[in-house]
Amino acid sequence: MPRAKRKTLTDYERRYQELLEALAGIGFVRPGSVAPRYNYCGKTNCRCHGDPPQPHGPYFQWTAKVDGKTVNRRLSPREAELYREWIANDRRLRAMVDELRAVAAEATDLIIEEARRTGAEV
Repeated sequence: MPRAKRKTLTDYERRYQELLEALAGIGFVRPGSVAPRYNYCGKTNCRCHGDPPQPHGPYFQWTAKVDGKTVNRRLSPREAELYREWIANDRRLRAMVDELRAVAAEATDLIIEEARRTGAEV
């Protein structure tokens, strides 16, 4: 790679620090998803059995894997808003960690490459 286009270790360290600072402001995280659900009741004269059917809802449901098992929780509309925010934070966190790993891989490759080139002990 030409020297002019190649990033330096300082560039990687700077980006790594920026990511670490951004991580501090992420807020609460929660994995999973929130989905609206609609239900049909057992009353034959109810609107949910009409033509066209008008099911009951929406009821909001959070779903996630907890200790290897799928967990569902019914949420109020306000709770659904909060969970959506926390889930978005979780996705941002995961993306930042992926980028941290990529930046660290590039930086550590540079460190090893420089040590081999100069014959220095790492």
